[in-house]
Amino acid sequence: MNLSLIDAFGKFGAKPSNRVRGLSAMAADGALVLNCQHAYFGHPSRGVLRYEDRLSRESVDSKDVQLLGQHLTLARDGALPVRMVVTSLSDEKTGGGRRCHVRPDLVGKVVEFDGDRFIIDFARREEIRESAASSGRK
Repeated sequence: MNLSLIDAFGKFGAKPSNRVRGLSAMAADGALVLNCQHAYFGHPSRGVLRYEDRLSRESVDSKDVQLLGQHLTLARDGALPVRMVVTSLSDEKTGGGRRCHVRPDLVGKVVEFDGDRFIIDFARREEIRESAASSGRK
C-alpha cells in the first residue's frame, strides 16, 4: 500500500517532525518509528532483517538527523521496540516522488549505535515471542 510519510508514521501512532523527510518519531506506545530506505537492508541470518545506516549520510546540521540520534539513543538505552516505515522512490512512469509502506508484522531492536552507525535487527512478532519463551524455559 502506498502511503504518505505522515500516514505511514500514523499507522504506528507517531508523527514525523518533517512531513516529507522525517527520519524518526516516538510513537504513543513508546516505540521508535524509523524511516528506512530499501538499499540499507540485509539478511544476516534466517528470520532477521537487518537495517544498517549512518547518521553522517545525511547533513549533520539537520534537525531530523539530530532527532534521529536522540531517538536511537532512547531506543538503545531503554530497549524500546522499533517499528519500520520503508520509503522508496517511485519510478518516473508513475509520476516520481516518494512512496511509503509499513511492516506491522516486524518489530526491531537497536543492536548497535555508536553515535553515527546504527544497526536495527527486525524479526516477526511470532519469532520474537517464541525466542523469549524458549529463553525463559532454561
